Amino acid sequence: MTYSLLALALIIAFAYVLRTVLVPVLFSIILASLLFPVCIRLERLGFSRAMAALSSLVLMIILFAGMIYLLVFQSINIGQDASEIVGKIETVLKDAESWADEKLNLSRTELITNGKQQLEKVMPGVGAAVTAFFGSIGNLLSMGILVPLIIFFLLYYREFFKAFFVKAIGKEHQQKVETTITKIYEAIKNYMGGLLTVMGIVAILNSVGLMIIGVEHAWFFGIMASLLMLLPYIGIAIGSVLPALFAIATKDSYWYALAVIGWFQVVQILEGNFITPNIVGGKVSLNPLVSILSIFLFSMLFGFAGLILALPLMAILKVIFDTVPQLQPYGFLFGEPADRFLKTDQQKLKAAKKKVLAEKQPD
Repeated sequence: MTYSLLALALIIAFAYVLRTVLVPVLFSIILASLLFPVCIRLERLGFSRAMAALSSLVLMIILFAGMIYLLVFQSINIGQDASEIVGKIETVLKDAESWADEKLNLSRTELITNGKQQLEKVMPGVGAAVTAFFGSIGNLLSMGILVPLIIFFLLYYREFFKAFFVKAIGKEHQQKVETTITKIYEAIKNYMGGLLTVMGIVAILNSVGLMIIGVEHAWFFGIMASLLMLLPYIGIAIGSVLPALFAIATKDSYWYALAVIGWFQVVQILEGNFITPNIVGGKVSLNPLVSILSIFLFSMLFGFAGLILALPLMAILKVIFDTVPQLQPYGFLFGEPADRFLKTDQQKLKAAKKKVLAEKQPD
C-alpha cells in the first residue's frame, strides 16, 4: 500500500507539471465518451469508422456553435438597453451614496478617499487577473483546435487504444481490462448524461421563476445559470448574481433582486436534495466529502478547468481503484458508505434486539 501511495503522489506531481497538455486530453476523453453512442449508431447505418467519427464531431461542433450563437445574440439584445441600464446603475450608486451619508455619516470625499485606498490594494490583483484572463483566452483558442482533433482520433483509434492497454497490462488480464474500460465509459456517460438532464430541468425552473418574478430575458439568464452547474455545488448560486444585478438595474424596487436570489436558492435546494440524487445519484457513487475535496484538489491542479473535471475524473479513479486489488481500500473510501456505518449505537442496539426477538419466535 505504501508503494501505491507513492505512485499516486508521483502521478499527481506528473499531472501538475503536464496540466497544459492533460486538460484538453481529459476534456476530449469526456466528450468522446458522450459521442461514442452516436458514432456507433452511424457505423451501424453504414458509415466508415472515420466518417462516423468525423460526422459525430461535426454534430457536436454545430450544437456548441448554435448554443454560443444564441447566447451571444441574446447578449447583444440586452446590450441594446445599455443606456437605460447605465442610467439606473448611476441612480443606484447615488442612492447608496445618500444612504452612506445619512446612516454612516460618510461624505462623498470620504467615500472617494476610501475607494481610492481600496482600489490601490486591489489593482495588483486585478492586473494579475487580467493577465490570467488573456492567458485563458489563449488556452481556450488552443483547446478549440486541439480538443476536436483528439476527440476524432479517440473515436477513430478506439480499438487500437484498447489493444495497447491489453498489451501493456498483459493478455492474461484482457477480460479485466475490457471490463474496466467499459465501466469507465459507463461512469462518464452516466455522470455527464445525468448532469445534462439536470441542467435542462434547472434551466426550465430558473427561467419560469424569473418570468413569474418579471425579469426580462428570463430564458437567457435561466440557461446561463444552468450552464454554471458545471461548477459543482456553487454554480446555481453564482448564476443568480447576474439576473439579480439586472433586476436592480431595470426595476424600481430591490425586492425583485431579492426575489431572484431567493428563487435561485430554492432551485439549488431542489437540485441538491431531489433532482440530482434521483437522476445522477447511484450512477456515480462518490460520497459528498470526497466530491468536495476532489473539487479543491483538481482546482489546485488544473485551475478553473479542474472544477469541471473533478467529479468525472474521480468517478474514473474509483472504477480503477475498485478493479486493482491493492487500491480497493481507496475505492471503498471514495464510495457512498453503507447504512450500517451511519447508524448510531442506539439504532444498532435496537436493530440487534429486534433480530434476536425475531430469531426466538417459533416458525
